[in-house]
Amino acid sequence: MSPEKLEKIFNPFFTSKKEGYGLGLFIVHNIITENGGTVSVDSYPGKGTTFTIVLPMIEIKAPQEPEES
Repeated sequence: MSPEKLEKIFNPFFTSKKEGYGLGLFIVHNIITENGGTVSVDSYPGKGTTFTIVLPMIEIKAPQEPEES
């Protein structure tokens, strides 16, 4: 992917394809960042592109048993 495309890939309605609306990566980026995560992209023209998604870990507590009286 060219550097020019990389700058725009998370913009709404940006697409390099003949079909599609250009909303997929925009929506994914918004969901991840709204949940405290990040998306990074490494691209090497002619070789491939890697997306790395990092989300914060949350602690899930087990439900507690009600106390018997």
